[in-house]
Amino acid sequence: MMWRSPTYRLVDGERIDGAWCHVWRRAAGGSYFVEDLVVFADGAVRCGSTSTDLNGLRRLLESGHIAVADPAATAPAGERGWRSRAPEPLTPEGLLLDAADQVAELAGRPTAADRCWAAVRGYLRDPSEANRRAVRAAYLAVPPHRRVYVLGDMDALDRPLRILAADPGTVLDGDGPLVTEELRESARAYFARTEDALARERRRRAVLHADDPERPPPPAIVLHETVFPRGLPERPGTFALRNARADRGGGRGLPLGRARLLGAVRGRGGRPDPDPAGALGAGGPGTRRPGAAARRLAAPAPGRDGGPAARQVHPAPRARRGAGVDG
Repeated sequence: MMWRSPTYRLVDGERIDGAWCHVWRRAAGGSYFVEDLVVFADGAVRCGSTSTDLNGLRRLLESGHIAVADPAATAPAGERGWRSRAPEPLTPEGLLLDAADQVAELAGRPTAADRCWAAVRGYLRDPSEANRRAVRAAYLAVPPHRRVYVLGDMDALDRPLRILAADPGTVLDGDGPLVTEELRESARAYFARTEDALARERRRRAVLHADDPERPPPPAIVLHETVFPRGLPERPGTFALRNARADRGGGRGLPLGRARLLGAVRGRGGRPDPDPAGALGAGGPGTRRPGAAARRLAAPAPGRDGGPAARQVHPAPRARRGAGVDG
């Protein structure tokens, strides 16, 4: 099951973001058809012409007016064990939990996965039995069909969490290992390594994006897409430009050479070093991604006021093939 976005609705001029997925809805004759289920950040739920909330969605699922799959189809049997993990099947209760998670994410609140990670971090700080049970409760609160991928690890899947959630002496999933203190220690070591890797990545990104603008800059490209079923007019005007510069003045529409690019990326005063130690071209003319090399070199350098604006590079306008340009 996949949620898609963006979508939104306007309430008194305010944009309320949403997300949507497909469900099966029962028609008057008893047959089912595919319908869009849309949830919004304020908790509103819409399915076709029906507007409700999460409690109303529960009633629709319990009554059978909405189904999570085609009732006439046979669900494939996935192998769910320790060695071959597969997601749990989607159920009405799972869809309801998933919809509540989507509402929380849209509203900027922690999701079930966020609360699960928070419980894991609490357990790492204090590996007590109470905190282990908190990890178990948070793991079981994740929608069942999402649990396999809640850690974002396609190799380990949710096995480290299942180790912590199980009581000592349990054989995991019927065909897995016996839960022992040594096995729990391996799960704790896994989460400790993960937390350390995440901390290193946060530090790296903090240096790399230290002088990024607080707000998104003006778009570098504005696309003018206009459809004329009866053919293009005689003088199409500026909308025929496939790529139009967001900034038409100040000379910022010119492409930057490699030396100027390095100086712009660094956003520093004075004359830029055109290529320190030949680092950008060290691989010769065929060097791939010189911009990435410039970014790595420039990240530790001190910034200056206006650095983010200096990095905005706008492409020159390009006319759509076969279209005229007014002027």
